[in-house]
Amino acid sequence: HPLLSAQIKVCFGVGQFFIDRQIIFLSPISGGFSETYAALCDYNGITCKEEVQWDVDTIYHSQDNREFNLLDFSHLESGDLAVIVAAMAYNSWFTKLYCKDLRISSEVVEQILHTVSKSSSLEELTLENVGLKADFPQKMATALSENPASVIHSINLAHNTLDNQGTFIKVSLFLLYLSPPVCLFTCLCLFLHSLYHHVHLLFLSLSGCFFVLFCSSCLCFADLLCFNLYLFLAQPNCLVHLDLSGTDCTVDSLFGALLRGCCADLSYLNLSKNSFSHRKVRETLPSFRQFFSSAFSLTHISLASMKMPPDVLRALFLGLSSNPHITDLHLDISGCELRSAGAGIIQDLFPRVSCISTLDISDNGLDADLLCVIPAFSRHPSLKHLLLGKNFNIKGRVLDEVLQKLVHLVQEEECALQSLSLADSRLRSRGTVLVNALGSNACLKKVDLSGNGLDDTGARMLSKALLINTTLRSVTWDRNNTSATGFQDVARALEHNFTLQYMPIPLSDVTQAYRSAPERTEQALTKIQRALLRNNQTQRFSQKQALRLHQGLVTSTAEQVMERLCVRVQQQVCVLRGTGEGEELQAARQVLKEARNSRALYPSLCELAHVLSVDGPVRQRLDSLAGELAKAADKELQVIVDSMVSLCRELCPLSCAAAECLSPPLSSISERVSIPRSSIRTALMERAAQDINRALEEVKLSVVSYLTNSIVDQILQELYATHKTLVLQTNFSLHSSVHSEHVHKHRSSSRICSSSQLRQVSQMRRLEDGGTARRTHRHADILDVVEDDFGISIVSVFRESLATDSFVCLVVFKVSAISCNSAVLSSAQFAMFSLTSVLLHTGHNRH
Repeated sequence: HPLLSAQIKVCFGVGQFFIDRQIIFLSPISGGFSETYAALCDYNGITCKEEVQWDVDTIYHSQDNREFNLLDFSHLESGDLAVIVAAMAYNSWFTKLYCKDLRISSEVVEQILHTVSKSSSLEELTLENVGLKADFPQKMATALSENPASVIHSINLAHNTLDNQGTFIKVSLFLLYLSPPVCLFTCLCLFLHSLYHHVHLLFLSLSGCFFVLFCSSCLCFADLLCFNLYLFLAQPNCLVHLDLSGTDCTVDSLFGALLRGCCADLSYLNLSKNSFSHRKVRETLPSFRQFFSSAFSLTHISLASMKMPPDVLRALFLGLSSNPHITDLHLDISGCELRSAGAGIIQDLFPRVSCISTLDISDNGLDADLLCVIPAFSRHPSLKHLLLGKNFNIKGRVLDEVLQKLVHLVQEEECALQSLSLADSRLRSRGTVLVNALGSNACLKKVDLSGNGLDDTGARMLSKALLINTTLRSVTWDRNNTSATGFQDVARALEHNFTLQYMPIPLSDVTQAYRSAPERTEQALTKIQRALLRNNQTQRFSQKQALRLHQGLVTSTAEQVMERLCVRVQQQVCVLRGTGEGEELQAARQVLKEARNSRALYPSLCELAHVLSVDGPVRQRLDSLAGELAKAADKELQVIVDSMVSLCRELCPLSCAAAECLSPPLSSISERVSIPRSSIRTALMERAAQDINRALEEVKLSVVSYLTNSIVDQILQELYATHKTLVLQTNFSLHSSVHSEHVHKHRSSSRICSSSQLRQVSQMRRLEDGGTARRTHRHADILDVVEDDFGISIVSVFRESLATDSFVCLVVFKVSAISCNSAVLSSAQFAMFSLTSVLLHTGHNRH
């Protein structure tokens, strides 16, 4: 194509600058694939398929899709597919060739090899489970060697059964993906040997290549294979991704090589489904621990499905805890048979490993040991995602205690967890306590409760939780024996939930429910999907709904506690009203006043935030910004149109001169073109403003909640303290009055007593003192008795022992002792007040 040089003068206000560039005519669509394909069809005497041309020129080109997928044309004959692949050899548009689970003929394979040998744009080749034959590796090696301009950096030959013949020659690859479960070992050995010189390799996956299993008849070959791998890993390299899962290699022998060459850049390490060691573990633990303490870039570690000795787990945690470089680490140690020994190590060491954000310890037989493991998670500063499934092989009281620990974990105010998975734990009906706790949960955004057999009762608890929860964004719920009734409950709840965004279709439960009630199941699923679609849009629940939700939650928690405390404090104020207005009573009345005012605190703060945001600085700024953006858009559009007109005049001057006679002329187009002001204002005030307001609402509600909770907590503490002070004052006043009356009556009676009577009285007092002491010793543990029970016991004792003179003093002293250790008004103290009033109003003349 000819090249035309152009100089374009672009003006922005008073400033001017020049752009010198080469104007190149557009190349044919999709690199001229359709023309090349038509020419090859004509050359080979095959009918050209218009659908191939239309798909490439329309679908591939419009989507800018550079990956040619042979599955899109799997309905065509082998000869047609061969011509299509041959056209790619002379095409620079496509950079990837993909085929999976489609048996291709030998003529298609030959054209693929031809494309590999000719193409200078093909970067990735995927031929997964396509039935490649034994001679393909040798032919591929030959094709690659014939193309010095090859830029292929990814080859996927997974799931192709190849025998032990053929070889790959050394190819300059920067990234290789080889994951065949049955692999060509001679090829692998030579490839790994060639890797020694390729320090720029970023990605290496040998997943599923069983080094030892398929080389048991030739152990020296397996040793050579592993030796070449270790040799490459031990040299300084740029490896970022290493996947050796399912290779049956001994993991412990890798870490010496990883420590030498992969500490700097390695980010992804997958060693799952292997054995850790075939020898004593302690010999390799130092290098194992040192690697995890020295790695700079690790973000994902998988040691799953590997029997892990306790010493290995300890070395892993100690290494990670001493590594200051890594953060936000995903650690997968599921299926490692940790059991009780591993649970003890997790309890002791996991809180120190601050770099882990995702922990998968599912299927480790922890069971009852979860009682000591779960509290370790509550003390972790950065744990965000926790997977605990398949660890609940327990029943009865122990399971209830474990679930209560989990409920306590997710309801802690400082809990950092964002997702929790209990998949396939078979919790059954006992798991509903955890589902119910999701209603008041404020930290979890994602939960997986599938595979627990929670039945329709669990679905009902989930629906109630979704009615008041505003934090959850994703719920996975399947294999829970949910019928159409359960799905209808969830659907009704989602009609009023505006925050849940993702809930995968529970295929197992839906299939079962559809058999018995197809119409109701379909209606419920339609409602669920409609609600989720609505929640993924920009609209959110209103401020009034948030206010009602908060009021509902507060009414059931803090407000009830505050109401009870206010009643008890008010009763104490009434009891002490006759003693005079002291500082304690004034402080109590002030606390009661603030407690009443706190009920209006949350709605008042919300209303204040709403009023100040109606025409606040954000909306004013958006208004002015809309006008500024409209002017800037017009200016930019004018510059672009003027530049276009200038380019048209340079390329086609005669035609442009003739077009000036049209109406409107070309020179005046820029003055007539503008963006509608309404579209910019709509984009800002309706779309951007909604997102900004939503973010502001979330922040405002969090601030309002924080202020309200802080003040309410403080009021509750003051109510407790005030009540305790008033109780002590009441007890002191009663004790003083009783003691004064006792002294007064004693002095009066002493004047008329004879000497013998005095001796009898003194003897009786000694007996009473001994009885009181014995009685006090017998009830030394009275403080541990529930207050309600203690009050009832006092009433019963009063009924049985009304004739004893020492009873009132005993009651006063014991209740006084309780009040010193309790911040709330007990039934025992109420009983004491009742007894005092009875004694004073029944004319009883005893002490």
